[in-house]
Amino acid sequence: MRRVAIDFGSSETKICIAGCGVVLKEATCIAVEEEYGEDNFLIKAYGDKARALSGRAAVNTHIVNPVIDGDIVHENLAAHLLAYFLGKIEISRRKARYTEVIFILPCGSGEELKEKYKRIASECGIGAVYFTILPFAAVLGHNVTISESVPMFVIDIGYGITNIAALSQDGLIYGININLGGGNIDVHIIDELANKRNMSIGALTAERIKNTVGSLLHDDNKMTVADGRDITSGAPASIAVNSSHIYEYILTYVDKILEYVSLVLAKLDAEVASGIVHSGIFLSGGLMKMDGLAEYIHAKLSIPVNLPDEPQLAAVIGAGTILSNDYLFTRFATE
Repeated sequence: MRRVAIDFGSSETKICIAGCGVVLKEATCIAVEEEYGEDNFLIKAYGDKARALSGRAAVNTHIVNPVIDGDIVHENLAAHLLAYFLGKIEISRRKARYTEVIFILPCGSGEELKEKYKRIASECGIGAVYFTILPFAAVLGHNVTISESVPMFVIDIGYGITNIAALSQDGLIYGININLGGGNIDVHIIDELANKRNMSIGALTAERIKNTVGSLLHDDNKMTVADGRDITSGAPASIAVNSSHIYEYILTYVDKILEYVSLVLAKLDAEVASGIVHSGIFLSGGLMKMDGLAEYIHAKLSIPVNLPDEPQLAAVIGAGTILSNDYLFTRFATE
């Protein structure tokens, strides 16, 4: 059977096929014509094409994210979107019957979320469904071995949620997920540009600003031009935004996340904390690509950090590793 790992994220979906690597990375987004309602709808676009319509779609078209803060909030649309993604990687409904899929779940996920995933997998005709929790996948995405004796610590900052966990080969020692992530920074950028620079911008522009000039390096001065609308006149306008303009917005959320990290570290036994100091903190998630963020976390916590080349792909690569190794599959995959 073909084995496939799926990270169905709030912002992006990543898919990895065992033995092939990451084969899809696309927006978890769908454009729906509203007049058809919840159960009788017309889908106008999927994935990246749907996200590109944000702020530009017709008045009766809604851009829907079926996954919000790690939870599936629109099961029907999620099933349609997943079927579309599987089709893009040439897994038809017939082939799906002979496919094993492992989904990546946030820390603390309950049976209710698993049942949602099982239902959308059934709608897509998937033959077998397994789960793993994000911290284990994220560590394995660093291409390291999860130690039996030395605890490991993970911080994964995604778009909608952040996972913070200590673990070992024996299992999860302690872990939480919090509703803070890169999306909060985007909203803050929109609000602050409106309040301080009289400029209205859309969500896609805010995300581009964050990804282009966002930095926690004090001397960074990258610059980009943001197009939007002057709030006073209503006329189209453009402004220059550099790293220093959004530094404080980013810092607000990073510091809040690190407060929760400190709380988790404080709950660990002394022996566990000592092991983490030696193994370091494993970083993953899309926000970790930001210049200076890994260095800031190291300075703030006084613990070494480990950053992979593609932190946004670490979890799905790690889940693919679980699928490719029978021992890891036995230890870290559950039905």
